[in-house]
Amino acid sequence: MRELNIAGVIVRKRREKGLTQDELAEYMGVSDGAVSKWEKGLSYPDITLLPQLAAYFNISVDDLLGYSPQLSREDIRKLCNNLSADFMAKPLHEAMIAFRAAVKKYYSCFPLLFYLAMLLVNQHQLVEAQEQRDEIMAEAKALCERIVSESGDALLAKDALYLQSFCCIALRLPAEVFDLIGESPHMQWCTEDVLISQAFQLAGNTAKAKAALQCGMLTHLMSMIESVLSYIPLCEDAPDAAETALNWALELIRLFQAEKLNPFAAVKAYLTGVELNCMLEHPDKALDMLDRLAKLCDSLVHPVKHQGHPFFSAVDRWLEDGVTGSAPPFDERMIKKIVFNALISLPSLSALNGQPRYQSLLRKLRVFAEGGNDMEVH
Repeated sequence: MRELNIAGVIVRKRREKGLTQDELAEYMGVSDGAVSKWEKGLSYPDITLLPQLAAYFNISVDDLLGYSPQLSREDIRKLCNNLSADFMAKPLHEAMIAFRAAVKKYYSCFPLLFYLAMLLVNQHQLVEAQEQRDEIMAEAKALCERIVSESGDALLAKDALYLQSFCCIALRLPAEVFDLIGESPHMQWCTEDVLISQAFQLAGNTAKAKAALQCGMLTHLMSMIESVLSYIPLCEDAPDAAETALNWALELIRLFQAEKLNPFAAVKAYLTGVELNCMLEHPDKALDMLDRLAKLCDSLVHPVKHQGHPFFSAVDRWLEDGVTGSAPPFDERMIKKIVFNALISLPSLSALNGQPRYQSLLRKLRVFAEGGNDMEVH
């Protein structure tokens, strides 16, 4: 959204009509000096004059004000990245002041509101106090509710609905999740990527048909990894099933090079592997998983993004066509902090405290997270 630019609009439209300031002042019934002040930005026309002035120039009042309720894709990307940087560099309360100001200023730019809600969802993982985490997730939930009810964009509303459901999970509101998306998963006989691909084939555009399926395969792959990892905590009474599920997730990551396609999925898999192997009293396997996690964190650079894949050759363009492009609304520092905070909060890892290798790996992850010195971890 552009800032109000009524001064520039008046100057441009007056000159297009070939009018002097005196002639415009006479038509509007104001003094000569008033128009001069308008055009210099020293004052604004009285609100009651705006419709008359807009009609005279044959434009809308919004156009007269130089106002648009929507940010461009590039502006959304810049704003998201700037706010993400604020969260990493400033105290939470200061970052939230800037965040809430952006929400208030661009309250009708629904694509931006969606990515701001995503930013809050990511940010809440770094907050220690449960009350603050709940407050952040409640704000994200409220943004999603506005998008669903007010945006008029069916696809964006669908994405916001699922993000809203995620917020409800974090806020421990299962009944609201059921109200939003029901209690039974929907079995799709044909997914949208297949339909879009088939439509492009009918239109004779093979390249876009392939791209649609590549994007669909990547989406389904990440969904499969997430589903498998979410299944593991439910297998406390079936350790063999838990190990099998973990191995499936790790094999998917290896087979599809998911560390490059989506490092966040790999981070979650390795964290899950560390915790599960500690619980199963497999310290060597837990340390191997921790080593993989440390190497992945070491490889992350800003901005975190899809790094290219010989098979998923069309995915880069698809991600760039998204509102935030290939750079999500957070950077590698946030991921590293999430990893370290998750590790030090897992009680099952206490079994590794006596392991020199564990202390070395944890120290390395702490350096990644805090950017400090290589110090002993207690």
